[in-house]
Amino acid sequence: MTAGVDVAATRWYPVYTDARAEKKAYQALVDKGVTAYLPLRKTLKQWADRKKWVEEPLIRSYLFVNIKAGQQADVLMTRGIARFIYFSGKVAAMPDRQIEALKLVLAGDTDVEVTEEELKPGEKVRIKAGPLKDMEAEVVEYRSQKRLALRFEHLGCSVIIHTAVSLIQRV
Repeated sequence: MTAGVDVAATRWYPVYTDARAEKKAYQALVDKGVTAYLPLRKTLKQWADRKKWVEEPLIRSYLFVNIKAGQQADVLMTRGIARFIYFSGKVAAMPDRQIEALKLVLAGDTDVEVTEEELKPGEKVRIKAGPLKDMEAEVVEYRSQKRLALRFEHLGCSVIIHTAVSLIQRV
């Protein structure tokens, strides 16, 4: 036991799922009693004969579990879960505030896009209004438009939100 570390505390961990199995893996975890979060977004899909709004995972093949360190084996034995995400040789743990920020983004009326490319560090800003008020982010140039990026360092991707530049201020 390490001094000052509460082994019984739960933390958020990103897990990688089997291809296109995010919803089934999420349900299997919930059925086991594991606290899990699968960020979903509504997207208009078009087929040859119709259009339909569907909920699809914001980040393909990823979901998040809130567990104690000793529960990792239980999660890995869940149908649809492939592996935990590692960062610097250790299982990546995410701060609660990043999960809360992700929930706030999806709860709002913000257009969200996920990119796998590594975003270049930019100017630090604070959001002045909306569901992300007082959150800090980085400004990036992307497709010739200024957008705010919430960087999830331990996840290996960035979430880009579209918002008016007037709603941000320099830090």
